[in-house]
Amino acid sequence: MPENIEHRVQSARLANGRAIIVADAGDMRPEEREVLEVAYRNALKDLDGVDEVRVALVAERKRIRIIAIGSGKGGVGKSTLTTNIAVALARLGHKVGVIDGDIYGPSQPKLLATENQKPEARGEKLIALDSPHGVKVLSMGHIVAPGKALAWRGPMAGKALGQLVEADWGDTDLLLIDLPPGTGDVQISMMSDSKPDGAVLVSTPQDLALMDAARAGQLFEQGEIPIIGLVENMAGYECPSCGEVSDPFGQGGVEKFAAALEIPFLGRVPLRIETRISGDAGKPPAAGDGEGALPFTAIAQRIAAWLCGEEY
Repeated sequence: MPENIEHRVQSARLANGRAIIVADAGDMRPEEREVLEVAYRNALKDLDGVDEVRVALVAERKRIRIIAIGSGKGGVGKSTLTTNIAVALARLGHKVGVIDGDIYGPSQPKLLATENQKPEARGEKLIALDSPHGVKVLSMGHIVAPGKALAWRGPMAGKALGQLVEADWGDTDLLLIDLPPGTGDVQISMMSDSKPDGAVLVSTPQDLALMDAARAGQLFEQGEIPIIGLVENMAGYECPSCGEVSDPFGQGGVEKFAAALEIPFLGRVPLRIETRISGDAGKPPAAGDGEGALPFTAIAQRIAAWLCGEEY
């Protein structure tokens, strides 16, 4: 039987031996809807006074699933990782949107090649922008003049993030929120107003970054947000001249950390100059089929499995 079938029930009544259930299935695939209908029938058919069960599945509301990408500190490549995971998930068939939650230092307009674009509004809602890579995006960088510093207090930043989440995202079924560093007002506002379905933690291998990632993980746990897993970014650097691989940030620290805390390890992404060049050009490596796309695709596949409730 599917989990949490009770919360989908919109109405239920019993009249003249006929049990009628109306349930929301707006976020379910056709095969999942069939399983849900059978589950309701099996749960009700043997109850006293029930001679017939009728199930009506409706799709009146569309639910967009949300994944937060956090790190606890800056400088670990979280924004670039978010962009590439989003593009990789889109190539796997998901309809993905990216929210640039770093209100003070937005990066997604450049990374997703949407600089100098301004979102239109429909009523009181902004309309998400289409990027060239099959991913929708919204950022304060699309709204505020380029280079202008925002002198906002924390609550204002949290409210701005909420407006981006509540925008018109069209047929998007999955939102990735690229969170700012730290565990402050923006993160707290997000958890209370737009609670994510899960979170991905990003860290470089060294102990200092792992300490901050642990703090971010504790914040998500306090908000009862499942941690999908950890990603080790900037894991090894291959010299473009000689091909020798060095480890300026250490090696394997995130995987060991994940194992110690019994948190899934989603994979590692090497430090490659091509990733930096592609990011500056608004051409994410995950949009291509080269070697640079492989680690992002592998991580996206594990996240996609988590979304489907499968082993990853």
